[in-house]
Amino acid sequence: MTRKPAPHPSPRRHASLEVLRAEALDERSVLVDERLRAGEDPWEFMSELPSVDEIVVLLLRSERILPPGAVRPDHDVSDQVLRRIVEDYPPLAPTVWSMLSVVETERAWAPRVRRAG
Repeated sequence: MTRKPAPHPSPRRHASLEVLRAEALDERSVLVDERLRAGEDPWEFMSELPSVDEIVVLLLRSERILPPGAVRPDHDVSDQVLRRIVEDYPPLAPTVWSMLSVVETERAWAPRVRRAG
């Protein structure tokens, strides 16, 4: 009996929002811990870190946006992916819309960041 190879798993997972938020909270805790160990003052860096929901959106975006061998997407592709995240996870809509609306210079992790210079 010959077994067929399992299909390649899709990068789009449909985990519950609670699971995604728990994973994002773990990621954020690691970021905080690294900065504290480096001797940084939390009063100075906490506002720079993404929120738990922002991390969820960024993780979902990264899973959906770059298939193997793809080139870096432009803002239009990124925006389409973010809008699809809203369709799949409506409670993330306020976070996604805030990430789409403002081009920030100081938060380098933001999907629509504009670099000064």
